[in-house]
Amino acid sequence: MVDVIRGTNLKPASSESLAAFFESRSDLSGTLYLGYPIIGTAEGSFQIDSLFVSPDKGLVIFHQIEGTTAEHIEEIQDESYTKLQAKLMQYTNLTKRRHLMVEINVATWAPACQEQDLEIDDDYPVLRSAAELEAFLDEVKWDNFEYFEKLVAAIQSVSNIRSGKRRNYVQQSNSRGAKLKLLEDTIANLDRSQGAAVIETADGVQRIRGLAGSGKTTVLALKAAYLHAKHPDWNIAVTFYTQALKGQFEKLITTFSYEHKNEEPDWDKISIIHSWGSPRMEGVYYNICQWHNIEYFDFATARNRARGREFEYVCKEALAQIHDFEEHYDAILIDEAQDVPPSFFQLCYGLVREPKRLIYAYDELQNLGGTSMVSPEELFGHNAEGVPLVSLRNEQGKPKRDIILDVCYRNSRPLLSAAHALGFGIYRDEGLVQLFEHESLWREIGYEVADGKLQAGEHVRLVRQPKTSPEFLEKHSPLDDLVQFQTFQNNDEQMYWLTDQIETNLKQDELQPDDLIVIHPDPKTAREAFGLIRSILFARGINSHIAGVTTTPDEFFVSDSVVFTSIYRAKGNEAAMVYVINAQWCSRGYAFPRNSLFTAMTRSKAWVRVCGYNQGSDSIDRLIHEYEQVKDNHFALEFNYPTEQERQRLTLVNRDMSPQELERRQDILSGFDRLTEALDSGS
Repeated sequence: MVDVIRGTNLKPASSESLAAFFESRSDLSGTLYLGYPIIGTAEGSFQIDSLFVSPDKGLVIFHQIEGTTAEHIEEIQDESYTKLQAKLMQYTNLTKRRHLMVEINVATWAPACQEQDLEIDDDYPVLRSAAELEAFLDEVKWDNFEYFEKLVAAIQSVSNIRSGKRRNYVQQSNSRGAKLKLLEDTIANLDRSQGAAVIETADGVQRIRGLAGSGKTTVLALKAAYLHAKHPDWNIAVTFYTQALKGQFEKLITTFSYEHKNEEPDWDKISIIHSWGSPRMEGVYYNICQWHNIEYFDFATARNRARGREFEYVCKEALAQIHDFEEHYDAILIDEAQDVPPSFFQLCYGLVREPKRLIYAYDELQNLGGTSMVSPEELFGHNAEGVPLVSLRNEQGKPKRDIILDVCYRNSRPLLSAAHALGFGIYRDEGLVQLFEHESLWREIGYEVADGKLQAGEHVRLVRQPKTSPEFLEKHSPLDDLVQFQTFQNNDEQMYWLTDQIETNLKQDELQPDDLIVIHPDPKTAREAFGLIRSILFARGINSHIAGVTTTPDEFFVSDSVVFTSIYRAKGNEAAMVYVINAQWCSRGYAFPRNSLFTAMTRSKAWVRVCGYNQGSDSIDRLIHEYEQVKDNHFALEFNYPTEQERQRLTLVNRDMSPQELERRQDILSGFDRLTEALDSGS
């Protein structure tokens, strides 16, 4: 089976005929990229029309002819070959004794050309029909299958980012540093759904849904760089709610831009800006106020008028005052979309030019704003005839408008399942705290029904499988080392234990300061709680900082310093070892503390320590009791699925389905077999 990933392409007719051929061939395997890759050269970016990557064919470059005349075929094929060969020769893991171990083939696909319009040269094949294409591929062979995964990583241009920093200092074969090095080297390339999310760009709104650790931020950064390389004249904005993400986006987009263009991004054309902004810091809302000459509200003013709903208030006020939008962008990409109100989407929709390329990514369970995602219909409204302005239904043969990233490449299966169990309150004595609005979403984020039924009033047992939680993420360390809960008598005991652990990590475990994050889940008391531990660390010669407080707002990690952070600034970041302190606050039976714990735990890409003590009604023992139950159940989620009446008291998440989607879902749910078939096919 061949996956077809549709990038932006100025040759639609020849692209679709090429795609149709590969989609009809069950005997072939691999991926066909349309409008990709873009190769950075000394002369700038070089764009290949289409590329077929296959475990048994190697690489096939397709130069496409859209019309009925063909010129410069030999020169274009030669240049495509040499540019891609030079690119791949930079990857030492694809070479052996100075030879590239990947077979590169080139052909011209010219479905509208007639034979009399072409000068046929056997060394420069021109294919005009499915029969000629089939005959050409039958002659293509590649025997070095062991290089295939490395080849995919090179084509997707992510291996140098995914592999993380160099750890040449590691000396011990079984230290945490050694385990982390192997772990980072293993996560070498994007999967199918991530590749599609990066390259496929629809004319209109596109939604990317993914659980924690599925690569949403990396995907958005690569997507922004890809669009910037394909369309250097476009004005592109990348925006987010957590200010500390700016540095991460700058680094990723710069790296990806060098891959695509061999040069720095044009920062006059691509803007990485906060969702709010101020006179001292560019932001989407601030820019809107300036461009439309309307009153700007800072956080303090907004807090006085709408405590707890500050950003929603300012966006609604701006929206009410704008009658005709000035369209400033050709594409806007929104990360952490679960944390911004619907009115912000509407502002962005107004700012972006036709065909309204607005791309947003989110994970509902990391929602710290107290609101739930709503349907595209509610976000973007209707036209004068009552027809929804935006539909996110995927259509055959077109770029996907709705992409789900269900594979977690950060958190191990035990860690992620435990975080979900605690976040939802699966094993809470008093019952669930929150629940997905739609049962099918459990499957979409990577769970399978091991027993029972995923229906109201039924008992169900949900498990994660290796295809959505890769086993290598949990095999590097014993299970009891991946996730630990620690209980203490008081805060002082907790802080001294934490100091000892950090010192051991840095001096014995071969971890670096930026491999650690200390997170306080309660944003109201976080800064005060960090005082004692930081003073103890300082006395032991260990530097530390509070993200956004003792550093600039855009900084999160600082060289040779352990980061302490509130839950808001932790979002979007990750580290090998995560310490969650004063977690007893998260035992409360409502959504925000539970989401804070889920978000904190899922910052870890290796080990997590959840710490706390009993303080009044807040109980770390209660969380430990819940964790022991999910552990005893081998990290399955087992519970009675709530009835409609029971659901009335729960916080429902993921409401973002339009009436059309709901109608379609009800049709599917009319038969369990049809539901299973539809989910398995990804429809």
